[in-house]
Amino acid sequence: MEINLGELAQFLVKAKSVSYAGDGKEIQSERPGFKELEFSDKDYTYRDSYAGVFFAPGQEVVRFKGKPIWVMGYSGGMLPEFHGNREFTHQTITFLKKCLLKVDTSRPFRGPEHFRENDFEYKDSSQGDIRDFLGTEHIFYKGREVFRQHYTGGLIIFK
Repeated sequence: MEINLGELAQFLVKAKSVSYAGDGKEIQSERPGFKELEFSDKDYTYRDSYAGVFFAPGQEVVRFKGKPIWVMGYSGGMLPEFHGNREFTHQTITFLKKCLLKVDTSRPFRGPEHFRENDFEYKDSSQGDIRDFLGTEHIFYKGREVFRQHYTGGLIIFK
């Protein structure tokens, strides 16, 4: 099956903006204990599935006509010294969602390479492209790292 990479990138940007980053509505989870969000448009379906709050690993999957074609796994969250600090975690995640809303088609994985707002700063570095990539995102508060997450993914290739 030939995948239109431009179309896939546009779909990912839209899906991400209306799901987690856009405070999308949770759906019935396929995996007990996980939170899941889903978005569909034409032949594409996107599902984000994650567990946890302070450290929240998860996976995003895109299906085309029901067949999985793209996946991204991620793992990370608040650094250990902030586990349990609900208010600060909420502030950090609110900032993270602002960053994730800035995803674009050239790097449809996480947020921009750099974004700053007030005392928060976001930095993301990645290698590769929509077909095969890996990266790490960081959030700093007043210059101190408070959040880190690694991610990897790309196209699913079948026989």
